Amino acid sequence: MAERSFKKEAEKLRLGAGEEFHGEGILAVTKALLQSGVAYVAGYQGAPISHLMDVLTDSADILKELGVHFEHSASEATAAATLAASVNYPLRGAVTFKSTVGTNVASDALANLASGGVTGGALVIVGEDYGEGSSIMQERSHAFAMKSQIWLMDPRPNLPSIVKAVEDGFELSEVSRTPVMLELRIRACHVHGRFTAKDNVRPGFTLRQAMENPVRDTSRIVLPPASYLHEKEKIESRWPAAVRFIQERQLNEFFGEGSADIGIILQGGMYNTVARALEILALADAYGESRVPLYVMNVTYPLVDDEIKRFCAGKRAVLMVEEGQPDFIEQALHAILRKADLQTKVHGKDVLLKGGEYTGDVVLRGIRRFIEQTAPSLLPAVIPQIAAEPRQPKAPAIAAAETQVHPRPPSFCTGCPERPIFTAMKLVERELGPHHVSCDIGCHLFSILPPFNIGASTMGYGLGWAGAAALNDQNSSKRTISVMGDGGFWHNGLASGVGNAVFNQTDNVLVIVDNNYTAATGGQDIMSSKAENMLRKTQNSIESAVRGVGVTWVRPITHTYSIAKMRDVLKEALTTKVKGPKVIIAQSECMLNKQRRVRPLLRDAIKNGQRVVRERFGVDHDTCTGDHSCMRLSGCPSLSVKTNPDPLRKDPVATVLDSCVGCGLCGEVSHAAVLCPSFYRADIISNPTWWDRLVAGVRAKVIGFLQDRIERRLASAS
Repeated sequence: MAERSFKKEAEKLRLGAGEEFHGEGILAVTKALLQSGVAYVAGYQGAPISHLMDVLTDSADILKELGVHFEHSASEATAAATLAASVNYPLRGAVTFKSTVGTNVASDALANLASGGVTGGALVIVGEDYGEGSSIMQERSHAFAMKSQIWLMDPRPNLPSIVKAVEDGFELSEVSRTPVMLELRIRACHVHGRFTAKDNVRPGFTLRQAMENPVRDTSRIVLPPASYLHEKEKIESRWPAAVRFIQERQLNEFFGEGSADIGIILQGGMYNTVARALEILALADAYGESRVPLYVMNVTYPLVDDEIKRFCAGKRAVLMVEEGQPDFIEQALHAILRKADLQTKVHGKDVLLKGGEYTGDVVLRGIRRFIEQTAPSLLPAVIPQIAAEPRQPKAPAIAAAETQVHPRPPSFCTGCPERPIFTAMKLVERELGPHHVSCDIGCHLFSILPPFNIGASTMGYGLGWAGAAALNDQNSSKRTISVMGDGGFWHNGLASGVGNAVFNQTDNVLVIVDNNYTAATGGQDIMSSKAENMLRKTQNSIESAVRGVGVTWVRPITHTYSIAKMRDVLKEALTTKVKGPKVIIAQSECMLNKQRRVRPLLRDAIKNGQRVVRERFGVDHDTCTGDHSCMRLSGCPSLSVKTNPDPLRKDPVATVLDSCVGCGLCGEVSHAAVLCPSFYRADIISNPTWWDRLVAGVRAKVIGFLQDRIERRLASAS
């Protein structure tokens, strides 16, 4: 169950020639694939490209009508290997995944694909997850494209340019027999706009034809001596063919030519930011008409030397706007210009940041510095305040906010079933002392932050147990704990983690967090999802898979909110005299997805007059001691503090906010950790029956009578 449905928007994919398409960038990419006659699409979800997989899933009927095969791949490597269908057959294929982590996983298949080359167009659509909003290491796709000589497209972030890049990408791939990588930043994925649609195209050559007429060409397989010839072919044939196509089709764009003796060279994906900066500096209008010449690289690899030399000829200086580091393109510019004996000075990281995301503010100030150094007369007499150098960048505002806003680190969602797992770990730590904990990619990675502070390292998706592989000393009195999500388990963990542990006879512990979905990527179904899926085979048991590769000590827990059970099974795993790998499968449905599924049903039931009971928890402020242990062991966003209503007690007391989803963790923690009895459960009844009203009335009168009696006693005592 993905985080949102695109069923309604997917109907736009049926638009024909001449009709105007309105929508989001991801939807436009899907439409462009169908207009290009794609035969098959595969991929693995991950920000910022997750919605492309969701759109394709919700477009199953349209894909079937066109004869387009689509599947969710087990991993990015599986997706990339799927492009093998384009090696020998004139089949256009596309795959998609998150970069750079997804590209790393897919690297073996992509390197082999790029070496042997393709016959049909092969397009790799990567979500470039770079910058301050990213959740991964700060790397770029550019280095990988250069390493394997895969052509890299970085189109201007508007719908017509993105659609054109998809269509041109297939043709560029076929002309040069090389896979093409299409890079989309998060803003490009979600930009909204319009373009004139074309008719969808059925594949000219079908998968059935390929299966029934098999083709074999050993020269396309990476084995010597063919592997040596592939490099020769790249240099002598494929690269020149790609450069010719880029030039003839004018994939790169020139704006404002001849308007000044300086210029700006930029990645296509940076165009909107640069254009806005120039507009603020009165060097361009709102429609992009620039007073500074621009060379927009919609293809950032390979570079077209002739276009660069043409743009730089006669200019005193150019600015290279290249997001991220190392400065691959800037270094290449120096080499190209020096070889051509052009003395144009190249600026780049000297006036812009050396690394990090090129936000509007960063680019604006960088362009201003460049203009001031090279052509100050172009700048207006009065520089807009927004472009001025910051005196003290937001420090006073942050300091003022700290007195008003309670700091809270990123953490699990309200009611998340993963939180009690780490609460149980903290309770076990009190008894047995600290253990080395190896983390994995997924929601459970939040455990490394307060209040849990659990986890020493993470090495990649599904590599949680592998990350503790070296710590396997049979003479140690302690065992390591590794954590892995169900998504990571099926992605890579079964072989790299569990199989490796069995093979090497580890005596350590693995906790598999099974929340029914790949929750961290948007709640998509996986092999072990409990939900029925019309397109996929779900309900495959993690326990059966683990036992199937040789683990004998397996403990499934089907309700992670039972803190006492989680604590006890963790303690057993860490202290048992049984040798060998030990696996705990902690299973409860992702609360976010559960709420998406349940809330609409509850709303409809209430609207139809049905009796609905919802659980909520609260804190009795008269009982609460104010030590806040419940928060330190839970960290639930619904747990907060409020002023103590008792004038004789200064410490604030705990309180439960309205965002509570009734998971019961707070009460479970208090019970298991022997904290306090201040938590209570309340049932909120919508459309109550006469009996509900009667019971509530009796309770109110009894409680009121007892409260009045207490008040009378206190009054008489005073």
